[in-house]
Amino acid sequence: MLHFLLIFPDFIGYFQKKNCTFAGKIDNIMKRILFVLVAACAILNLSAQETYLFAQKDTASLYLDIHRPSLSAITVLDSLQKPTILYVFGGGFKSGARNSEYQLKWFKTLNDNGYTVVAIDYRLGMRHYKMGKGFIGIAKSVNQFYESQKMGVEDVFSAISFLAQHPELNIDIHNIVMAGSSAGAIISLASAYTVANANAKTTKYTISRDVLPENFQFKGVLSFAGGIISLNGAPKFQSAPCPILFFHGLNDNAVAYKHVGAFGKGIWGSSFIVSKFKNKGYNYSIWRFKDRAHDVAAYMNLLLPEELAFLENNVIRSTPRIIDAMVDNPALPVWKAWSTMTPQEMYNGE
Repeated sequence: MLHFLLIFPDFIGYFQKKNCTFAGKIDNIMKRILFVLVAACAILNLSAQETYLFAQKDTASLYLDIHRPSLSAITVLDSLQKPTILYVFGGGFKSGARNSEYQLKWFKTLNDNGYTVVAIDYRLGMRHYKMGKGFIGIAKSVNQFYESQKMGVEDVFSAISFLAQHPELNIDIHNIVMAGSSAGAIISLASAYTVANANAKTTKYTISRDVLPENFQFKGVLSFAGGIISLNGAPKFQSAPCPILFFHGLNDNAVAYKHVGAFGKGIWGSSFIVSKFKNKGYNYSIWRFKDRAHDVAAYMNLLLPEELAFLENNVIRSTPRIIDAMVDNPALPVWKAWSTMTPQEMYNGE
């Protein structure tokens, strides 16, 4: 419908330029139809979706979708513009899409609450990876997982760079909140970690942020079952990161709730990261889910009150509103396959 609205002026202009005898009638009729369609959009609360190619890397064409706020949505809070949510999908670095039906439902709800959503592609570093058997196979895969995280962060930065180079898209790159599920949450947290450590000593594990605008900072992160993968010991934030909201199941075997790894290699989950934030007084909230595993990665449509409260208070109002909550809610859904699938089953199809 949006595209139809945009071409109406061209129709009117065409008849006027041709000096058609009925140009005036056409003009009045089309203006009436235009009024009806605009009213219909307002009633239906439609939001526009735009798709752009933001990078070409290796053999991958990377696209982003922009979902604008609904027409009747309020886009400011206390005279402050609500941030854009930059979303990174999950799928174990092997699969997934930026426009799945479940995610689109969440985007629409955010649009209705006045938030623009930018959903991006990224290169899937584990797509063709075959994992060895047992613990040794998992241990050997850490390097590939790290490279997958690194590629994802690089692609996030490329998307932000694209938005910065195209001001006509009207996305304020200094008002962006990262959000991600599972692998997307890992990429989101690693992106925030890289930005917070911009002044840290460069090592072979440093992810370049050169494509980002000078003094770039995220406004916040929403992490659904995320962590940070490292080959160089536990992640250490060299400066205060943006406000971060963590959701994680205590029994998560896919993305560790605490830490899994050895000899300085592994993944450090939400609980570990928060333990360090607490000691340093950083701005964060965490919701820990009892008797839940990786199911929490798909809870974005179920936790909207907590998400919106964090965005409004911790992010927009910059209030250091720290929440550490244990959730025991048997009504929350459980997807058995997410709880029992082994890494070999996921990556080898066993």
